[in-house]
Amino acid sequence: MRTIRFLLQKEFRQIFRNRSILVMVMVMPVMQLIILPLAANYEVKNVNIAIIDNDHSSYSQKLISKITASGYFKLTGYDFSFKEALKLIESDKADLILEIPHGFERNLVRENKQQLFVAVNAINGTKANLGGVYLGSVIVDDNNDIRLQLVQPGHFSQQPEIDIRSSNWYNPLLNYHVYMVPGILAILVTMIGGFLTALNIVKEKEVGTIEQINVTPIKKHHFILGKLIPFWILGNVVFTLGLIVAWLIYGIVPLGSILLLYGFVSVYLLAVLGFGLLVSTFCDTQQQAMFIMFFFIMIFVLMGGLFTSIDSMPDWAKTVTRFNPVSYLIEVMRMIILKGSGLKDILRQLGIIFLFALVLNSWAIFNYKKTN
Repeated sequence: MRTIRFLLQKEFRQIFRNRSILVMVMVMPVMQLIILPLAANYEVKNVNIAIIDNDHSSYSQKLISKITASGYFKLTGYDFSFKEALKLIESDKADLILEIPHGFERNLVRENKQQLFVAVNAINGTKANLGGVYLGSVIVDDNNDIRLQLVQPGHFSQQPEIDIRSSNWYNPLLNYHVYMVPGILAILVTMIGGFLTALNIVKEKEVGTIEQINVTPIKKHHFILGKLIPFWILGNVVFTLGLIVAWLIYGIVPLGSILLLYGFVSVYLLAVLGFGLLVSTFCDTQQQAMFIMFFFIMIFVLMGGLFTSIDSMPDWAKTVTRFNPVSYLIEVMRMIILKGSGLKDILRQLGIIFLFALVLNSWAIFNYKKTN
């Protein structure tokens, strides 16, 4: 224990001597947690739409008013030919074209039917799909209003109807911040812990102090623990700052146990710090360590379930995510913070992360080559 205490004193002196690390640990995660959830918006709004109104009737004007008042569409062109509207799509100034034909109102009143033409710019598949769905729902709603105007209520056939009432659990207002903030906090904890430890041993190699440590009687596991514990503490500090920001800025308060949340994050940090130390033992320069960590962090983030649901991934990708520790942290963060899950609910994830921590740290100790 005395050896580890001296190593910890050395590491903390190095950390507090390097002001850039303190800024990276204290300021950057807070700023990112404030900015990223505001930018990472799952809601598709301001869909640019060009409307060709060939009818100029009260019905067509009412439909156009409903579309622009929905809050999802931005009118970028109106009352011109389809050829001109198509140029707006080609120049990315419009995402949708809605053409209202001649006789729109007359055919609805006389023949009880009328077709509308919708052209969708499908380069951005997500925006095109959601924009088409939004437009379809507005048109259906307008069509129901017209039916109520044209048909007397007593003339409707008395058939059974299904009345659907939905209840939004865990996020009643469908606020995307509630969904995104825990996941982004998980990513920030991973990046801080992983990058700092990956660069640590490599820096010792570059400045030459690793040779002085190698000739001392310090055991390999003492050395790894001396490198791991300071950043484990800093990782918990970053996590605490993240919870404070989530509470002050977004009003998110964990429904589950705070102690359980810290317990899981503490075990998770052992795993991700062990991975960073393992990378550090393989590299000779900080550049190498940075590139390797960047490669793995990109995979961890994109396949962690933050931006894309794991259930929507193909089978091979689902298999890969089982070896992605970030996916377990994001899942557990949302379970405890949003659902109030208990220890029994996260035992499987906790066991897997503990196994990650055991394997990665043992591998780092084994791979660290110390010569006496």
